[in-house]
Amino acid sequence: MNIEYLADHPQHIAELAALHFAEWSYLNPGETLEQRINRLTKKCQRSAVPCAVIAVEGAILAGSAALVPADMDSRKELTLWLASVYVKAEYRKQGIGSALVRRIEEEAKSIGTNTLYLYTPSEAPLYEGLGWSTMEECIYKDTAVTLMSKAL
Repeated sequence: MNIEYLADHPQHIAELAALHFAEWSYLNPGETLEQRINRLTKKCQRSAVPCAVIAVEGAILAGSAALVPADMDSRKELTLWLASVYVKAEYRKQGIGSALVRRIEEEAKSIGTNTLYLYTPSEAPLYEGLGWSTMEECIYKDTAVTLMSKAL
């Protein structure tokens, strides 16, 4: 499994957008799949913000993660963010999610970021195992989430 820039694999944008849409559309009510595709296309950069990386094996997409300037409109003072960490069900529990997170941490460090943030509805234990710390538990977009940070 390789972790590569989405920019180098634009053929996966539509599939990845559909996976993200199915997983998280409840957090963005009213957003269409086309809007999700457009948002993902904007993350097709290398060593910049925003950027997205994907886990691929040959022509098969397994997962994604992104580095974005902001991810919670209620916490605009916090930047940069790890976002869109997703691994297809058949590839979970193989370390791919952890590898994607570490790659985004490396991307953030390479551009001079000292602290990275994320929020998660259900995966706080995964991130804690990767050295992330809970900042607070809160309700965001009618969903209980854990807001976390990591010093890089």
